[in-house]
Amino acid sequence: MKNSHILLCSNSAWNIVNFRLPLMKYLADQGYRVSAAAPDDEYADMCRAAGFDFFPYHMSRKGTNPLTDLGTYFALKKLYRHVNPDLVCHFTIKPNIYGTIAAAGCGIPAVSNISGLGTVFITHTPVTALVKKLYRYSQKRAAKVFFQNTDDQGQFVQKQLVDAEKTAVLPGSGIDLERFRAEVDGRKRDDVQSTCSFLLVARMLRDKGIREYVEAARIITAERVDARFLLLGPLDTGNRTAISAAELDGWTRSGAVRYLGAVEDVRAHLAGADCVVLPSYREGTPRTLLEAAAMGKPIVATDVPGCRQVVEDGVTGYLCKPYRADSLADAFRRILMLRPRERYAMGTRGREKMEREYDQRLVFEAYKDAIEKAIEAAGKKAVGEMIEKGLEGALQESAGHGEKAVEKPDEKFAGPDEKAAE
Repeated sequence: MKNSHILLCSNSAWNIVNFRLPLMKYLADQGYRVSAAAPDDEYADMCRAAGFDFFPYHMSRKGTNPLTDLGTYFALKKLYRHVNPDLVCHFTIKPNIYGTIAAAGCGIPAVSNISGLGTVFITHTPVTALVKKLYRYSQKRAAKVFFQNTDDQGQFVQKQLVDAEKTAVLPGSGIDLERFRAEVDGRKRDDVQSTCSFLLVARMLRDKGIREYVEAARIITAERVDARFLLLGPLDTGNRTAISAAELDGWTRSGAVRYLGAVEDVRAHLAGADCVVLPSYREGTPRTLLEAAAMGKPIVATDVPGCRQVVEDGVTGYLCKPYRADSLADAFRRILMLRPRERYAMGTRGREKMEREYDQRLVFEAYKDAIEKAIEAAGKKAVGEMIEKGLEGALQESAGHGEKAVEKPDEKFAGPDEKAAE
């Protein structure tokens, strides 16, 4: 099975570069041919520069109309027929749905990674019911379905959107524990510190709790002068829930927060923070929290799927209620009440948790196992279909020569299943 072609498909080249390159490099080191597919953006060249073929396709990231999104299905089916990979690994909602159906229509096994349920599950709009039906239809055709937390896995199984036996839970995308290391800084253990800096690292989206963060920052800065609140991450104007540049500029001018822009390497900013924050409405497993904990930072996050698995309340950080700026402000007060040495100890416990539970090698091994089994199963299925066709051909030839009638085999030798999307 080595030398097999593995294609990773996501909704943006940005997602591939920021979250999937370590997995791609690992699979390449294992002897697989690895490539990526996503809508073209400025990160596509970074994928190519890393040594991987990149296949662009068209997809609207903003749209939520499944009828309109049929274009994504046809684009991916055309791409898969052209590239003809041995297996496709899908990431993000539209590739998970339409890509899996397209791969099934081409006879290609697929592995899904459901890294959070997305805006459509948070808002419970009329589209939600249709999306659930699409998930149910598509994931029956997946060889393996990975989730990034037990809440999402349980919801899909309970609603019968996926068969339990084909699911597994990953520790997110995992974390590179060598790249994200806790710095030994004696100042963090001193009992005297002039200011405490809070840092939120995320795309500037409403669903990440950006507005609640800003409001909580206003509450705290009205009470005391020893707290700073920073924002780091891209605007992501292509997303339906994006914070506008004008709104972000207004917050900055008011002095509530300071916006640091977007950077390729967040480690220097994480190292300079005293606490890392993510008041998201729902996550798969947030990479930003894994990175912060691996660097020994205490965390404040919402008590929602994806975040609650990463943070042990009162041990490695604090949890707060989603959508509630007052609850977030209370968590900030709890951090501010800690002495620097206590925050340092909290961050150290977070690092230990990452070492135990979130090493990216756990993700790599899970994917390797799933890929090997899916390709092997697909090969056996293909051989079985060839045998069935051969038997049917022999029966037809025998009947044509006027030989004694032979009963058609029972259903275990019936013709191959009709392909899903044809």
